[in-house]
Amino acid sequence: MTRPAVEVADILHEQGDRFWDRYRASFSYQQGKVFRAIRDCRTPALGGHLDACPQCGQKRCDRPPAISYNSCRNRHCPKCQAEARQRWLVAREQELLPTSYFHVVFTVPHELNVLALDNARLFYELLFTASAATAIQVARDPKHLGAEIGMLSILHTWGQNLLLHPHIHCVIPKGGLSPQRSRWIHSPYPFFLPVKVLRRVFRGKFLAGLKRLYRRQRLCCSGPASLLRDPKQFARLLRRLHRHDWVVYAKPALGDPSQVLRYLGRYTHRVAISNHRLVSFDGELVTFRWRDYAHGSKQKMMTLTATEFLRRFFLHVLPKGFVRIRYFGFLANRWRTRMLSLARQLLGAAPSIAPEPVPQTSALWRCPHCGARMVILRRFTPQELRRPFFFDSS
Repeated sequence: MTRPAVEVADILHEQGDRFWDRYRASFSYQQGKVFRAIRDCRTPALGGHLDACPQCGQKRCDRPPAISYNSCRNRHCPKCQAEARQRWLVAREQELLPTSYFHVVFTVPHELNVLALDNARLFYELLFTASAATAIQVARDPKHLGAEIGMLSILHTWGQNLLLHPHIHCVIPKGGLSPQRSRWIHSPYPFFLPVKVLRRVFRGKFLAGLKRLYRRQRLCCSGPASLLRDPKQFARLLRRLHRHDWVVYAKPALGDPSQVLRYLGRYTHRVAISNHRLVSFDGELVTFRWRDYAHGSKQKMMTLTATEFLRRFFLHVLPKGFVRIRYFGFLANRWRTRMLSLARQLLGAAPSIAPEPVPQTSALWRCPHCGARMVILRRFTPQELRRPFFFDSS
């Protein structure tokens, strides 16, 4: 893939100081950490290394001289996700079942965004638990599937326009284990389970959880959400949300496991916006591509000031240590290995082969001339790279 014309880091280098002066009072420690990581990624500020090919002697020259600057490896950085995604997908390849998979998306109404801003950890935890509990409960109902399902859930907090849009992507095998775990029950539905039922159950579970948090005084209601400090206003909001249908979207079943892996790669390690969606930056205005899903998924261009673009981008920094890829049902971590083995047996599939250790080097570490793995000859600290005449003396 060719290098994009504009990167988020370029906007930070040009307008980061102005943005920081305006918003640092409201920035969390974690947002500040991500700000510095993306700004310094693959620059002398993080140090570097000299690498070469042991077979042909070719030195890697991303920029003269032959020093490769280190990556920040932050999960919010648009430049640092390719290798992490590849390692994750290789590990998941061993866990796929020989059946089709569904893709289901659970979304909360935008009126709740004001609560998500000040209660990110609690809000996103509730989104995970409510969506998973909904799918598992409806699937267990004998009227629908009557089976125990497994699911992989991925949190996204953004829309294509970079505004807050919390939703959960779920990838679910087409079927599940019978209550006695003696056979595999295939889903008879083209879209996993009845979507109208999923919508009602999800709405009830999420609002009940929100009400419970409010009653225990765990929700912060400040800024745009300050009106909700009044219990009457909060109850009025819940009644209004209960009257409307919530968005639960299901796609037809995906194909073979290899197709599922490619599909997962689009969602697992994404950040709010990739550098390849950026079109131009003139020092003040940022233009990027986006899809307007409300109007037939038409691709459009949006232009924002650099400060507004960065404000929207940093809305999606997750709390420290928050896990955004989770497993539920028979795929839950505590019994995933045993249940996958049973499911393969019931589906009549051969047992999976243990994955080989994933190398810590990606395609970026391959020699462009002979394809051999590059090796590091020397590492440099940021202090060494800042020394006067360092590059001349090297």
